[in-house]
Amino acid sequence: MTTRAPAPGRAVRVGRPAALHGTLAVPGDKSLSHRALLFNALASGEARVTGLGLGEDVRSTRRCLEALGVAFLDEPDGSVVVRGRGASGLDEPEGVLDCGNSGTTMRLLLGILAGQEGRFAVLDGDASLRRRPMARVLEPLGQMGALGLGRQGGTLAPLAIRGARLRAIEHRSPVASAQLKSALLLAGVQAEGVTTVIEPSRSRDHTERMLAAMGAAIQIDGAAVAVRGPVSDLRPLSFHVPGDFSSAAFWLVLACCHPQSRVTLRGVGVNPTRTGLLDVLREMGARIALEHERLEGGEPVADLVVESSPLRAVSVGGAIIPRLIDEIPVLAVAAAFAAGETRIRDAEELRIKESDRLATTARELARLGVDVTEERDGLTIRGGRPLHCAAVESHGDHRLAMAAAVAAAAGAGATIEGASAASVSYPSFWDDLRELGAEVVLE
Repeated sequence: MTTRAPAPGRAVRVGRPAALHGTLAVPGDKSLSHRALLFNALASGEARVTGLGLGEDVRSTRRCLEALGVAFLDEPDGSVVVRGRGASGLDEPEGVLDCGNSGTTMRLLLGILAGQEGRFAVLDGDASLRRRPMARVLEPLGQMGALGLGRQGGTLAPLAIRGARLRAIEHRSPVASAQLKSALLLAGVQAEGVTTVIEPSRSRDHTERMLAAMGAAIQIDGAAVAVRGPVSDLRPLSFHVPGDFSSAAFWLVLACCHPQSRVTLRGVGVNPTRTGLLDVLREMGARIALEHERLEGGEPVADLVVESSPLRAVSVGGAIIPRLIDEIPVLAVAAAFAAGETRIRDAEELRIKESDRLATTARELARLGVDVTEERDGLTIRGGRPLHCAAVESHGDHRLAMAAAVAAAAGAGATIEGASAASVSYPSFWDDLRELGAEVVLE
């Protein structure tokens, strides 16, 4: 099906269907797509990657790598061949590296560029990315020997970095952040000695899995991850990118909350460091089955089958939050349809995403009639009240746009302003929603 993403700023009207049935293949995992391009750029040789996510964030990563001298070959079957430059073979870019809306692109590139000795680069992004904190990455990279500068004392983009001969460090992260951990491990691949990152709880582990598969000496001890450098001969890694669990999350919640639904999602990545939402939905009473479980490229994959489910309220917080941090806006939608009071805590990290996701989620769900209270570090949702049709705003945040669409299709409909934000991670979202039976009208 040809994707018809709304034009920038365009509104979409979503109606509630009588039933939701169908089978979908969600886009390739965004986190793995970034890493497939970035890590293979540092390898010696060619890698063939299929199933790459085609959202704007992944395109930003590719454009930045092209500016650093990495060549890509697009094959007729949709696969992409990455021609690696080796661990220290990137060019100094002639212009600014535009990371768009992608925090992953900016933070992981900082880790890579920190070890490109003597080369200078400037990284920038859109207005949203310029508000996201970067000191947590630049400061430890500075301890390793790189020189990084930015607005407000190195806190905000645009950022400048000059690569150096790096030395290994042990870094205790104040937050569980896969982006921070990945940036430091990528710098560690280029550093002398053992670089260790210790988190308060373990974040998603795609970086550790992929670097190990490419030949890096990775050691894992609970929430501590270490890499021994320098690694001059990373092996290219060809693999198929599984479907993005964070994209599948919207259909899991929609099918649970709609009273007449059964949806199958094929080939979704079910890495346990990513599937906290699956655990919470099952605790809420969701009927979700994993079928045809297998490993692809070292990542666990399954088909997910979900159907209408009576949900009950839960309390969510602590160590599970890093495993579902991106899914909290759509989890809040599930809570709106659940019987009782759901409490989400320890999620203050959401205030520095593409939008302040605690504030914007609470504001837009309230417009639809949800009884929701914004807390300092989370949300309280008193579920079970009927929703009503209203106009809501995406705030330029892709996950908020899609969460609002789920609430509309399971509830009483809505008009979503700024619907084009969904293209950041899921360009075919509106077509897939229509494919399942919902009324979707561009306005």
